[in-house]
Amino acid sequence: MPSSDEADLSRRLAAMTLKEKVALLTGADAWTLTPVASAELAALALSDGPVGPRGTSFGGDTPASLLFPSPTSLAAAWDEEAARETGRLMGARAREMGIHVLLAPTVNLHRSPLGGRHFECYSEDPLLTARMAVAFIQGVQSAGVAATVKHFVGNDSETERMTYDARIDEATLREVYLAPFEAAVREAGVWAVMAAYNSVNGRTMTENHRLLTDVLKGEWRFDGVVVSDWTAARSTEATALAGLDLAMPGPDGPWGDALVAAVEDGRVPMAAVDDKVLRILRLAARTGALDGVAAVPAPAVPDDVRDRLRELAIRGSVLLRNDGLLPLRATELRRVALIGPNAVRFAAQGGGSAHVTPERVVTPLEGLRRVLGEDAEITVHAGVFPHAKLLPLPADLAADPETGQPGVRLEYRTADGGVVTAEHRDPAAWWFPIILADEVTELAVRARLTLTEPGLHRLSVLGTGQHTLRVPGQDDQVHEQLQDGDDIGALLLSPPSHTFTFTADAGQVDIEVLISPQRNLPYPVTLAGLGYAPPRGTDEEELAAAVDAARAADVAIVLVGSDADTETESLDRAGLALPGRQDELVRQVCAANPRTVVVVNAGAPWLMPWASEPGALLWSWFPGQEGGDAVADVLFGAEPGGRLPTTFPAGESGVPILSTQPVDGVLDYAEGDRIGYRAYRPEGVLFPFGHGLSYTTWEYLRAVVVDGAVEVTVRNAGDRPGREVVQAYLDEGGELRLAGFAAVEAAPSRSVTARIGVAPRTLSHWAGAGWARTDGPHVLRIGRSCADLPLTCTID
Repeated sequence: MPSSDEADLSRRLAAMTLKEKVALLTGADAWTLTPVASAELAALALSDGPVGPRGTSFGGDTPASLLFPSPTSLAAAWDEEAARETGRLMGARAREMGIHVLLAPTVNLHRSPLGGRHFECYSEDPLLTARMAVAFIQGVQSAGVAATVKHFVGNDSETERMTYDARIDEATLREVYLAPFEAAVREAGVWAVMAAYNSVNGRTMTENHRLLTDVLKGEWRFDGVVVSDWTAARSTEATALAGLDLAMPGPDGPWGDALVAAVEDGRVPMAAVDDKVLRILRLAARTGALDGVAAVPAPAVPDDVRDRLRELAIRGSVLLRNDGLLPLRATELRRVALIGPNAVRFAAQGGGSAHVTPERVVTPLEGLRRVLGEDAEITVHAGVFPHAKLLPLPADLAADPETGQPGVRLEYRTADGGVVTAEHRDPAAWWFPIILADEVTELAVRARLTLTEPGLHRLSVLGTGQHTLRVPGQDDQVHEQLQDGDDIGALLLSPPSHTFTFTADAGQVDIEVLISPQRNLPYPVTLAGLGYAPPRGTDEEELAAAVDAARAADVAIVLVGSDADTETESLDRAGLALPGRQDELVRQVCAANPRTVVVVNAGAPWLMPWASEPGALLWSWFPGQEGGDAVADVLFGAEPGGRLPTTFPAGESGVPILSTQPVDGVLDYAEGDRIGYRAYRPEGVLFPFGHGLSYTTWEYLRAVVVDGAVEVTVRNAGDRPGREVVQAYLDEGGELRLAGFAAVEAAPSRSVTARIGVAPRTLSHWAGAGWARTDGPHVLRIGRSCADLPLTCTID
């Protein structure tokens, strides 16, 4: 892989002044670094990216990108080559967009199913997470783009994420939470690591010398860049001395002139600054941003990339139950009832900084229509309405009342009502990041709506402050919503919303939304956004219509789940029950038509008290932009390749770690290494870790150890080709721990052998000051999930 030798990097370093060096250690803006002519260094660009590179902007006006299936979906494939392919495709797209550093993967663990970024993390198991991460990183960096493994470390939930102190004993830290990071560094050679917001054992991560310098850079010999999470660096000397290399975003921050002064005063050694700059120069050499150093040839995004994204979504889909209803046969269906809130508002991705804007998202209706053709009748009913926020106001529904241009008019006003400035905005964007000048006390959003039907219309406002809705001939409606705390990330990533209602006939109506921004925050930024929903029947009427449609159909396909407002950064979930009346909808539809398939469209576990009632149950995750086609493909016969990367609980009472709420600022990982399947009691599990059905059946024949690996022979006992994920667990006195896995494929009636390597580290434990092998022989149990292990063998 092209790089610059250390002597050349040192030459470039010597050409830089102290101010140039320090300027390089903080972003020139939110997403790029400062170019340095004396070092022949171009500006490096960074981009968020667990589900695809977004680019160097944030908000509704971001450029169209590729939207990949969520990391939980990728992990559900239990397929390292699929992860490597995902990385290669993301790397190719990043190069196409001029991105040098991709802020992915996220390798924090599913410590609790309530974690807000559960969908963005791979799994509850450190080994499965490590295998996915290593392959993904290798794929990204093969394209000449740096992967950034994050969030180092103990950032496994979102509540008080900026300040909580994760108390983790050393053995648990090493064996569980650091393990995926160590694999990313030692095996994949990752080029960047992101330091988290939180503290670990009393020291915030951007100031944690023991973990950043002693462990990461010293013990593991990491030679890349340690970048802060955005605004996570909050001090000058402590962060500089701890091992942080890059404080983002910029240009403001705790370094800059303060770091220059600290060096000049001798409080921070020049050698520490030089080491940071050398690491960034090394990163630039690796990613093609250093003049005179050849870059890796940029791979092209393949013409069939959408087909590949669709196949990845299929590979991650998990068939949880099937009474023989699936796969469906298109020739036998004339009337199909497509039902559920996620049938009409399909959730392709979760929320937060991982969000990207694809050119388009394939809906389940489009996928079904492709399979069934135009002759089949497909009725569509939401049935229930659990979403907290409305869809963005469509641009073609609104017009600027001054110009007639599609969209809205945004005016910045003073206290006396004068207009400082005005601009046109596209309302289809969920948010408008707005910088507030001192003289601006009020924002006004004005629009001429063209309503297509009479009745009760819904208009939502997004953001903080006092909001007033004015509709001609109706009383003003006022609502105030304020932000708690000063986390700008919470405002940007999970802004509050309020829905107004107003009555109007079909035709044109002028509306005005007045916003008095919340000004007691430490930043002069606010957001504004509008959502809209047309008139509909009452909740009871809509539910009854959905059930009637199911009763009259040959098959009912019900899509329930969550969305990017429910599963999102900066916010943990309060509970595991599906929002709104979705459970009621499922039960009523199943009672009306026994030929009901339920598809759950969500990134993290939700309770399914009705799981035994439908004829089939499919988990689609957040499947990315091609998700609608992938769901249709699986329903009509594509092999559902997924196995659960996390445990699905039977009820909240059986979840080992349900609370993510710190106590007096401390989040105590008192459970040690007992998270996920290692902590659940059998009665608390609905579907176990590793579970997933095939459209064929498999027989486990034998397991033998050959040259230190386990060879497992399985037979496809069904009548169609299939894919099986063979899993091996170390049995430690009845406690199971994943030791390895391999996916195999076989034609009907054919046998195939899966070879599973067991790494020496898997047979070791942290013992005080280092790793120690445990005495053998070691018992391995092998099968289809952690709860279905028919074969046993021993390994020394």
